[in-house]
Amino acid sequence: MSVVKVRPATLVDAVALPPIDRDAGQIFRQFPELAWLADGEGMPVERHRAFIEKGAAWVGVDENNTPVGFLDAEVVGGELHVWEMSVHREWQGRGLGRALMAAASAYATRAGLTALTLTTFRDVPWNGPFYERLGFAAIAPSGLSARLRQVLADEVAGGLPKDRRCAMRRIL
Repeated sequence: MSVVKVRPATLVDAVALPPIDRDAGQIFRQFPELAWLADGEGMPVERHRAFIEKGAAWVGVDENNTPVGFLDAEVVGGELHVWEMSVHREWQGRGLGRALMAAASAYATRAGLTALTLTTFRDVPWNGPFYERLGFAAIAPSGLSARLRQVLADEVAGGLPKDRRCAMRRIL
């Protein structure tokens, strides 16, 4: 099993993405206080379609062109905000997350954007530490834009623990 390529997501791909999201979320069962995340439905198909229609969504596909991972993003001002990146557990640890982020970065660079942003768990190994290895840096609370402050506030309102969340930026 090897990933053939990362390509722009199509509307046809959208129905395959929530199951990937749900499967990837199972890894949160490693943390009892976050295990409830594994029971979520993941991002709905309609939201995936919206990102795809805006042209800022990518999939990693297997040799049959079947999606096994995805990254959904959105251009906000001069930055590309990564809303979600998920890789099916059978495909994790093979560089697919890096490849998806490279596709998003290349897109942002071509579009003349200045940075990539995202919000994540600061202490979960496949979150904050993973993104740091890709060149992202946590943004101090005093340096957060109003947009990122609102994203974090919405996440906390949705039940995510405030003390474990952070916003990160990678300057291009």
